[in-house]
Amino acid sequence: MVEEHGRSGRPRSERARRAVLNAADDLLVEVGYAALTMKGIAERAGVGRQTVYRWWSNKAEILYEASAIDAEQELSVPLSDDLPDDLTAYLDAFVGFLTDSHAGAAYRALLGEAQHDAAVATLLSTKDILGESAAKLVEPALRTSNSALSAEQATAHLIGPPFFHILTGRSPASIDTRRLATEFLRVLNTG
Repeated sequence: MVEEHGRSGRPRSERARRAVLNAADDLLVEVGYAALTMKGIAERAGVGRQTVYRWWSNKAEILYEASAIDAEQELSVPLSDDLPDDLTAYLDAFVGFLTDSHAGAAYRALLGEAQHDAAVATLLSTKDILGESAAKLVEPALRTSNSALSAEQATAHLIGPPFFHILTGRSPASIDTRRLATEFLRVLNTG
């Protein structure tokens, strides 16, 4: 069993950690963010509440860690020599993450909570999960373009449209990821 040290310096079980992260994801989908509790997460994971509190201060921290781990895997697409195809594949994965994934549901819940909870907003600002995943495509695209956009600005052009579409409650079925990839490349080559 893999162990690592939690906040208090005591070793933690990797199996228990994964159980907590999975429980938080599952419960979020079942009961929603407002009804999600540390007690419920601990019970679902089969660990004591003190174990959960030893490693995380609140449910937002658990959900954020679960989202970050899953996003890294779910948003990683194999790269080819065809940038439009790679961008389309990434955008397909991105839309799937936000609409079909428990981790994406957790991330969306945290975004909503961050609008009125400064601690959650601060937590989200510690690591740009989505920006980091997009960087693998945005940075090479910027290098081969004549764009003066920063990586952050270019990333906003790539993921902003589907992100806004989904967060405003529209159907992901109407998102044309190939068209978005083409528009992204046009923006880079004209700006």
